[in-house]
Amino acid sequence: MKIIKKLSQIFLILIFFTSCKTSLKKDTPIINLEENINANTDSEKKRMEIKFSCGDDRISEYLNDGWIILKEDSQEKICTWKSIPATKDCDMEKDKGCKITTPDKIGEEKIYLLEKKF
Repeated sequence: MKIIKKLSQIFLILIFFTSCKTSLKKDTPIINLEENINANTDSEKKRMEIKFSCGDDRISEYLNDGWIILKEDSQEKICTWKSIPATKDCDMEKDKGCKITTPDKIGEEKIYLLEKKF
């Protein structure tokens, strides 16, 4: 009986050591960080997305600052809203429930994806 206990303890210890040994033997690649940092700083680029809507287009400020347009997109956008009465009898000042809000002016929203090298 003592021999079985000893063998089981030895067996458990061997399992423990073999499992730890495999996790310690994993090879990690050696990375030369100095070369990677120099390579990244030479070609560092920043990207930015800006939106201008309802006739407010100040893209020339960014272009003069050295930004380059990668992608340009435009979509329709509601610039202002107006409230109208739902019926002829509706008094919008007294009864807020009869007020309908509808688009007043519809404009264009321009979306630019810009990039600048540093």
